[in-house]
Amino acid sequence: MAMLEIKNVTRRFGDFSAVENVSLSIESGEFFTLLGPSGCGKTTILRMLAGFDLPDAGQILLDGKDMVDTPPEKRPVRTVFQNYALFPHMTVAQNVAFPLKMARIPAAVQRKQLQEALEQVHLTDKAAAYPHELSGGQKQRVALARGLVSRPRLLLLDEPLGALDAKLREEMQVDLINLQRDVGITFVFVTHAQVEALALSHRIAVMRAGKVEQVDEPSRLYSAPCNRFVADFIGHINLLDASVLQAAHGHHVHLDIAGLGEVLAPPHVGLASGGKGYFAIRPEQVRIGVHEEVRELKNHFSATVQQFLYRGDVTVYKVRLDNGMVLEALLPNAAPGRARLFEVGDTVSVGWRHDAGVFLVA
Repeated sequence: MAMLEIKNVTRRFGDFSAVENVSLSIESGEFFTLLGPSGCGKTTILRMLAGFDLPDAGQILLDGKDMVDTPPEKRPVRTVFQNYALFPHMTVAQNVAFPLKMARIPAAVQRKQLQEALEQVHLTDKAAAYPHELSGGQKQRVALARGLVSRPRLLLLDEPLGALDAKLREEMQVDLINLQRDVGITFVFVTHAQVEALALSHRIAVMRAGKVEQVDEPSRLYSAPCNRFVADFIGHINLLDASVLQAAHGHHVHLDIAGLGEVLAPPHVGLASGGKGYFAIRPEQVRIGVHEEVRELKNHFSATVQQFLYRGDVTVYKVRLDNGMVLEALLPNAAPGRARLFEVGDTVSVGWRHDAGVFLVA
């Protein structure tokens, strides 16, 4: 049995269904992420796990026990918020120890657990500091320590890195991964940032309009999305209207893409000739170069560079094919010396391997 089970949970506000018949199982020690656009229901689920809100239907089971009648303060669950929610008049140590004080934990136990929590987030030397004396990253670590100090079964993180700048956000991602591994507590993380979810999570539930679209490991979500929404929401992707010419021929599916003709794609279970859908391929799977460099690929086409964006490690190209279709391709800038860039208007070839991309049923 999973440590946390969300069974057929529904939450409505008037006529609006914020969460509709959602079921999820989360294992002990897992870093689990709820990912989706604003309004998809992920924060509502987090609030129901914390006890700040109650489901209209369904069950939330922690270690097999339904939590619906357990008030927030009695649940072995703590929440870390985006805005830190620190008490400005309290020191770091006082902020972190606050849950222990409210629970009337004996003073000797408080001191021991406080010391351990501060060590876990590397803030022992800041125990006497006040929040206004800390950086954003340090404030976030104080909030994490306060969430962990009472050793909950479940730590909920509601967009905890949203207030940090990009560089600090990356540093905190590494800290979160190490912290979760070291303490072994189950984390349930809410975010709309796809890259962050991919970097941090053991598994991700992608949500849309109150429902779960797909639950999977990050690499599977990225490489094998189950539908167009997941493919388009997770990272950048090229989506081309396609129909099935031949469902199975050896190790390939033969697709027809309007204006491009026949394209080979990886096999897909349950396909039938004549089926309609989309061919989805990531920009990093699309090779761009002069004709000789690309002609060896099963799928290759002539194109014109329409736009490019130099990002240091890679250059992102938008190219227009002869039929007017626009594709995005990535070219690593890994060669020694200054990277050679194709210019707008250059004629190039683009292509991809026969085992790249995925067909998505409409």
